[in-house]
Amino acid sequence: MTTKNIVQVTDQNFETTVGASTQLVLLDFWATWCAPCKMLKPLVEELALEYEGRVVIAELDVDANPMTASKFGVLSIPSLILFRGGKPAERIVGYKPKAYLKQKIDAVL
Repeated sequence: MTTKNIVQVTDQNFETTVGASTQLVLLDFWATWCAPCKMLKPLVEELALEYEGRVVIAELDVDANPMTASKFGVLSIPSLILFRGGKPAERIVGYKPKAYLKQKIDAVL
């Protein structure tokens, strides 16, 4: 499994990668020490392959990029936010099964 389909988002590039995207963006807020984040990562990688070309799958390390996490009120991780037109459209907090994630993505698509 490769993460080449996952865009790395930082405080510096958030506006150009997420804010300016014409596609739906699923942004995974995570941290290296977070066990549920590690459990979610393979699911996010699978979603990146399944939704390639339709949804931008991205991730942001909250420890390295606290400004963006704070801006969107991310208090618990993992948190996934679906952005449409640079604005949050749906928020998923905590580890959720893949079927649940797909249902949320499809509802916003």
